[in-house]
Amino acid sequence: MIVRQFTSRGVTSHLCARFKETQNRPVMARPSSDLAAFREVFSKAKHVAILTGAGVSAESGVPTFRGEGGFWRKWQAQDLATPGAFSQNPSRVWEFYHYRREVMLTKSPNSAHVAIAECEARLQKQGRRVTVITQNIDELHRRAGSTNILEMHGSLFNTRCMSCGHVGVNHKSPICAALEGKGCEQGGCSGLLRPNVVWFGETLDSDILTRVEEELDLCDLCLVVGTSSIVYPAAMFAPQVAARGIPVAEFNMEETPATMRFRFHFQGPCGTTLPPALARHNNEP
Repeated sequence: MIVRQFTSRGVTSHLCARFKETQNRPVMARPSSDLAAFREVFSKAKHVAILTGAGVSAESGVPTFRGEGGFWRKWQAQDLATPGAFSQNPSRVWEFYHYRREVMLTKSPNSAHVAIAECEARLQKQGRRVTVITQNIDELHRRAGSTNILEMHGSLFNTRCMSCGHVGVNHKSPICAALEGKGCEQGGCSGLLRPNVVWFGETLDSDILTRVEEELDLCDLCLVVGTSSIVYPAAMFAPQVAARGIPVAEFNMEETPATMRFRFHFQGPCGTTLPPALARHNNEP
């Protein structure tokens, strides 16, 4: 297991302390798979936080580059997703990310992405709030129509200048005619651009982590969708919410280390289990 380092301007110690408290709490009874019971809770929720991971994107055919399929050409993909790899050979790393971008342009949001986006739009009209907190960098939530998104690990389609720090959106295909000589165009900087994603060994954006914590403190319902609950700090979030007595529902292909701490667990493909869970409730106007 590879654990990402993280920091958040003093939020780190707060998060860790709260997580240790949740570890010491007794495990709840086995979570329910009663869809009607979940729907009743959902119908009353005013502030819904939805945590999503690689399992959602995998159902759209997005490669995870983990395990036996973790190679790109002859290189271990995770070895290319590091600051050291970019420093040693930025051209090779950009070729890898160019490949990932091109693959993503052939993929489409699946029914789970669409269900989340439709739910957000519908509840917004009712004065209710849905926030997507995702570990994915593929922008499939955005393409499905979600607008209130916190991308913890960045985006494949953003670049960041190594010199001036400017972050820009880039959906060009191909990203550039050649990988050299195409630097930052902000104010004539010409600095080297890198993918604006969080690599292994890097810290998460402190502002994003602060906003994530704020959303989780406010939520009265939390969904955990397609995530293994083993990558930190994201693995802390839902157990912390559950420890406050807030209903948490997990939608995943299998149980996770956190499953027994949640009120609901729905096993199976997210594209199958999530749409009926988030469909319009009879109590909605």
